[in-house]
Amino acid sequence: MPDFALEEMEMKLTSRTLRTIVACSLLFGAIAVNLAAAPQSPTDKFKNLEFREIGPAVMGGRIDDFAVVEINPDIVYVGTASGGVWKTTNNGTTWEPVFDKEGVSTIGDIAIAPSDPSVVWVGSGEPNNRQSSSWGDGIYKSLDGGKTWKNMGLAATHHIGRIVIHPKNPDAVYVAAQGHLWGPNPERGVYKTTDGGKTWQQVLKINDDTGVNDIAMDPESPDILYAATYERRRTPFGFNGGGPDSAIYKTTDGGATWKKLTKGLPWENGTTDTGRIGLDIYRKDPNIVYAEIQHEKGGTFRSEDKGETWKRMGETDPRPSYYSQIRIDPNNDLRIWELGAQMFYSEDGGKTFVTQRVHGIHGDFHAMWIDPANSNHMITGSDGGIHWSDDAGKNWNFLNVIAIGQFYEIALDNEKPYHICGGLQDNGSWCGPSMTLTRDGIVNEDWQVIHGGDGFYAAIDNVEPWIVYTESQDGFVDRRDMRTGQQRSIRPEAKAGEPHYRFQWNSPVAVSSHEHTTIYYGGNYLFKSTNRGDTWTRLGGDLTTGVDRNKLPILGKVPDKNTLSRHDGVQEYPTITTLSESPLTANVLWVGTDDGNLQVTRDGGKTWKNVASKVPGVPKGTYVSRVVASKTAEGTAFATFDGHRADDYNVYIFARRELESHSQRHPRLRRNRSCHPRASAQHQSPFCWHRIWPLGLLGPRRQLDRAEKQFSDGARGRHRNPGARKRSCPRHAWPLHLDFR
Repeated sequence: MPDFALEEMEMKLTSRTLRTIVACSLLFGAIAVNLAAAPQSPTDKFKNLEFREIGPAVMGGRIDDFAVVEINPDIVYVGTASGGVWKTTNNGTTWEPVFDKEGVSTIGDIAIAPSDPSVVWVGSGEPNNRQSSSWGDGIYKSLDGGKTWKNMGLAATHHIGRIVIHPKNPDAVYVAAQGHLWGPNPERGVYKTTDGGKTWQQVLKINDDTGVNDIAMDPESPDILYAATYERRRTPFGFNGGGPDSAIYKTTDGGATWKKLTKGLPWENGTTDTGRIGLDIYRKDPNIVYAEIQHEKGGTFRSEDKGETWKRMGETDPRPSYYSQIRIDPNNDLRIWELGAQMFYSEDGGKTFVTQRVHGIHGDFHAMWIDPANSNHMITGSDGGIHWSDDAGKNWNFLNVIAIGQFYEIALDNEKPYHICGGLQDNGSWCGPSMTLTRDGIVNEDWQVIHGGDGFYAAIDNVEPWIVYTESQDGFVDRRDMRTGQQRSIRPEAKAGEPHYRFQWNSPVAVSSHEHTTIYYGGNYLFKSTNRGDTWTRLGGDLTTGVDRNKLPILGKVPDKNTLSRHDGVQEYPTITTLSESPLTANVLWVGTDDGNLQVTRDGGKTWKNVASKVPGVPKGTYVSRVVASKTAEGTAFATFDGHRADDYNVYIFARRELESHSQRHPRLRRNRSCHPRASAQHQSPFCWHRIWPLGLLGPRRQLDRAEKQFSDGARGRHRNPGARKRSCPRHAWPLHLDFR
């Protein structure tokens, strides 16, 4: 027995030793693997992620222009507001994106060289003057039918309204440059190149506030051109769509000299405010020119002597700042089309128009092409996509085969597989799956419309995902039961005798992380409902500055009832643009506004503190585009500011981390505190913000590299200052505030 006991003891020791060795090996192996696999920067974990197309194509998106190869009209290019350039070679049956590798995806105009259809020009930056219009980075040229592109300059023009090309010389090109939408700049007017874009000459310049939105070339005498100048300005609070410098100019020497046309036009007897102007020339007789003019005495005008004299045909001119596109049938100078929310059609040269001819398709038309060889063959583009007609516009086919929907906001549920809901530009709100079991993948039929209007925020109940809150423009929020389709308006309304509530074009709605029947909604107040919107409570007072926008000037004057396109698209100001509830405590709420306030409450909305002044380097009043409370630290939050509405194109991304309660332990230290990065911990403000991507100092790539290196160094405990890790707001702490969880 002792031998067996000894043997058993030796076996146990051996087994224990082996287990220890194996465990240690696994431990050190795991450590080695972890060390080897440790990301060198926070972005490494995302490097293998790939985008997957899930659509949808069912609702289309805003179209800005078409260009068609006239000798082979099966070849069509389409320019979209935010989806780049697409090309078909089989009359619209299939489409190929040909602009995805370029610097921008917003398109203003496309032109094909009449003498060489392989030469294609694209002007970037849509010209429709909306508060959602994106800006471009100049003009592009392709020599191989869109396979490859080269940026040919004019980056500062931002919005290109039209390109025209000499009928026999593809190197001679004219560009109508609108210039910045949100501020003045000198790079606007008419630009000309005679060497294929190697060099440019600004041949028509009015001033820094006035660009050119349209240009038309005489097809028989290409040195004769007409240019429509346009003075306009958008701000966060409104829009001024006209001024004394909008007019029609003509050149007969290829742009060397220009004269302002006046006879028979609204400004003939004096300088008055004029807005956007659209132009077209009748191809079979270029003596005939039409203009669509925004003016107190504006409308549709016709000239029969190359613009020297004009006759007002009628007053039709639908929403000029957003449309102003006029087309003459290439085979009938009395058949006129004017694009608007409806399609306006005239057979008497613009004296009378009807809107019933085009029906059954999405409105808000911005682009049209009519086949010069067959006027029955037409293409039109609207906020709802591409439409084809073969009977002169009586019937239309909707080409729902390309995914160019413009999502403003998206939300996800917690189902497996998860679903996506979101709001789209002028196409309502939709929900669809993230994956499907069908062989064809996700198709149009998998998407379901849940709300109308311009779609914006969608918020999904985190416990009962069939309950979705959706919002359309200017505060119209609904609650929808996806199981039954039942929908109810839950918009907060002011009591009788109280001032009406102000809601943003894109008003934020959110479901509480702590109680799924509690929701928040932003107007000029933050509203809270504990019963899914059946009733609302205001949390505190007006969280905006409450400024009266009717006292704020645009283009040097305060808009009044005579201002053209006054405040187009901006119904209310100022308002809440973003909100966030802390996932860790329902008492902490954050709110951002379009007039620059960044508000926080720690007591569920009883009291608020505006901490915008604590955010360094951001101009006062800058639009707060997003604020997000951290999931990992109660006092940590992230905020972005969008300055482009003030013609400021810097990037403002900030993080704030809650400081340790040092001042609570030492009340005397609460005074004279600073957010300066070199301030000691006890002198740091409790609202200490750090810029985590300050573009313009080193450039975006070097900035990101530096941030990643400091983040990695901090994670490994390597600091230039050995005591930095003990600081509440350490000198190099700003990249450590990034929340990747």
